[in-house]
Amino acid sequence: MQTKNIRHRARRFVTQGIYQWLLSHASAQEIERQLRDEPNFNKIDQAHFNALLYGIIDQADTLSQQLAPCLDRPANELSIVEHAVLLIGAYELAWHPDIPYRVVINEAIELAKTYGSIDGYKYVNGVLNKLATQLRAEESSRCGSSRPSDTTAVPKNRAISS
Repeated sequence: MQTKNIRHRARRFVTQGIYQWLLSHASAQEIERQLRDEPNFNKIDQAHFNALLYGIIDQADTLSQQLAPCLDRPANELSIVEHAVLLIGAYELAWHPDIPYRVVINEAIELAKTYGSIDGYKYVNGVLNKLATQLRAEESSRCGSSRPSDTTAVPKNRAISS
């Protein structure tokens, strides 16, 4: 239970960081430096925070390409919060196969409910469900199962063809 809470808090800080990056294009180091000054930053999963923040910024083009077929409009027309949350979810789906896809989607929904528009979480849910069927086809095909497998391997360089 403790790991869940510190990872959730890490995702909340990453949402703020990616939001800032989408607006300012500041470096990951600068964003991290600013977020470290925030209260409770020391109570997060630092490794997960760093993996997400640096990984998302580094892989932003690939993530955007993976998300594009799942979107109903260009990414630059999304709300910045929903765009940030989608990047986090896409990154975790692609590069963290140890986290069950349902956990990834549920965490993204919670972030969208906390920071996004009233119904933004519904959009996030729909997009990430589509992406999960592509990135985690085997795992998501067992969606009737109450516990998705966390052993599905996803290559780190996996790209989705349109």
